[in-house]
Amino acid sequence: MRPGRILVDEASIATRLVEMGDEITADYEGKDLLLVAVLKGAFMVVADLARRIRLPIDIDFMGVSSYGVATQTSGVVRILKDLEQEISGRHVLIVEDIIDSGLTLDYLRRNLEVRQPASLEIATLLLKTGIQRVPIEVKYVGFEIPPDFVVGYGLDLVGKMRNLPYVAVMEEE
Repeated sequence: MRPGRILVDEASIATRLVEMGDEITADYEGKDLLLVAVLKGAFMVVADLARRIRLPIDIDFMGVSSYGVATQTSGVVRILKDLEQEISGRHVLIVEDIIDSGLTLDYLRRNLEVRQPASLEIATLLLKTGIQRVPIEVKYVGFEIPPDFVVGYGLDLVGKMRNLPYVAVMEEE
């Protein structure tokens, strides 16, 4: 497999993250905002998005896995790294690279809700259309994409290709 057609180019990603940053800045003015990036894929998204939010923010990371070495989620979620900070009473924004089945994010959302944040919302760069197996309310969506397997901008195939500055559809060779 190799990266094929570019689905979302570098300039479009940059433009959309500025817009999302503006929306988040307006929505969280005067609030204690904590961005929770879901590792490993969201590290690029959270870094670029955080620079577009014009508020004092805090960032923490969670590591979760539901893929292993597959290209489709297994539905079995494991927390590999938990938050280092207390979130009770704080406004929490989960930052994802991509949402497909929604199973991992639903598990993560439920896990964080019991910690009693003041609010809990979701931002994602990519939302695959038509394949959610659980309803997920996403406040900030960068791009809706078809249900193809994609790489780049933090998204990987067995740990590789995260460093591509765009999002591309994987193709069979």
